[in-house]
Amino acid sequence: MKSFSAVTFAVVALAAVAAQPARRAVTLVVVGGTVITQNATRAIVSPGAVAIDGRDIVEVAAPDAIAAKYRASETLEAREDIILPGLINTHTHAPMVMYRGLADDLALMDWLQKYIFPAEARTVSPEMVRTGTKLAALEMIESGTTTFADMYYFEEEIAKTTVEAGLRAVLGQTIIQFPVADARTPVEGLARAERFIREFKDNGLVVPAVAPHALYTNDRATLVASAEIGRRYGVPLLIHFAETEDEVRIVREQFKTTPAAYLESLGFWGPNTLAAHAIWVSDDDLAILKRRDVGLSHNPESNMKLASGAAPVAKYLAAGVALGLGTDGAASNNDLDMFEAMRQASFLAKHVTKDPTVLPARAALDLATVGGARALHMERLIGSLDPGKRADLITVSMGAARQTPMYDPISHLVYATRGDDVRTTIVNGKVLMKNRQLRTLNREAVIADANRLAVRVREAVKP
Repeated sequence: MKSFSAVTFAVVALAAVAAQPARRAVTLVVVGGTVITQNATRAIVSPGAVAIDGRDIVEVAAPDAIAAKYRASETLEAREDIILPGLINTHTHAPMVMYRGLADDLALMDWLQKYIFPAEARTVSPEMVRTGTKLAALEMIESGTTTFADMYYFEEEIAKTTVEAGLRAVLGQTIIQFPVADARTPVEGLARAERFIREFKDNGLVVPAVAPHALYTNDRATLVASAEIGRRYGVPLLIHFAETEDEVRIVREQFKTTPAAYLESLGFWGPNTLAAHAIWVSDDDLAILKRRDVGLSHNPESNMKLASGAAPVAKYLAAGVALGLGTDGAASNNDLDMFEAMRQASFLAKHVTKDPTVLPARAALDLATVGGARALHMERLIGSLDPGKRADLITVSMGAARQTPMYDPISHLVYATRGDDVRTTIVNGKVLMKNRQLRTLNREAVIADANRLAVRVREAVKP
């Protein structure tokens, strides 16, 4: 009887196990203390975990629920950290990290015309672009940026380096009216942009784009041709826009209108356009931008440093335009830390409106995640931790003295956290950095190469 009972028990036990659903095999599970999803309901799961299969997010739930449903090839323990979507930098010039601190404390036009444009004429090359982009990629991975929008020269070199580093990017080949390192004329620049688009059109990480530098650095024909290429290939169009009062004045004097209205008259604006800065924008201009579904990139640190003005962020949010956050290039910021950009965006908005309730921490975090995704017209793929979206996420340590005690994780992310609090960075389901250890870049080699190039840059720009 005993033997029969034991056999019966074993059979019942085996049947019970067999009846349980098999756990799904996934490539990665990240287990954290708190998961800030940034989804439509802004759900926070604490404790939480994220299941990832290949490049996509499968599910966000409590750790026990994830463990019961999934069998992971790799499990990343981050139980003391916050997990959140990777940050999205909607405007920068990656290789310009090589000009970090080269010229400071100047107005935009003096900074550009007396220092940056001459420096670029003497030093920009494919090698400079590769070296600078590696350094920028290192800084972005280490500080939690997983997607960036870029405008520069030799953009194919930026694309190759970006893919090598494992980051996601919208990369715009710059078009400008005067001779530059990779094109003697705008026609050459446009042809280069077409070649770049064809080469990277179907890349899984890089979205190629056309980037006419600005309204005041391109003539009518070049602006129209840039927009036509963007439409022909269905790629984004990136431009500096309404950054200074001087730009608005120039357009008024030459065309008797405003920057947005002038570009509208050219048929320039489209639903896949990103306008960087957008500081000096009238209500009529705002109506044009909203009607055309133009994404805007707010760059508070660069704008403050160059004394260009403060974008009307509260007005943009009230109007419901697609607004993201950017650092601008490190030559005018002087870093690529999106945590600092969030903090300064919030502080600047409060300061200029004299209203401490404007752009609270939650709204600042939105700008750096879901807002940036929407501004880049990529909200279906990135910006939040939703099943089916790309697995772009970071883990952030909350163990520093300045983060203790912690009552509100979102407050801490915006008002107390720095880029070097990021512990792990994942893009497209691939771990680029784990516990501050880089997997796709050799940190020492990247910094050594940048320092060697800096010697040549310094010699080239000596008066």
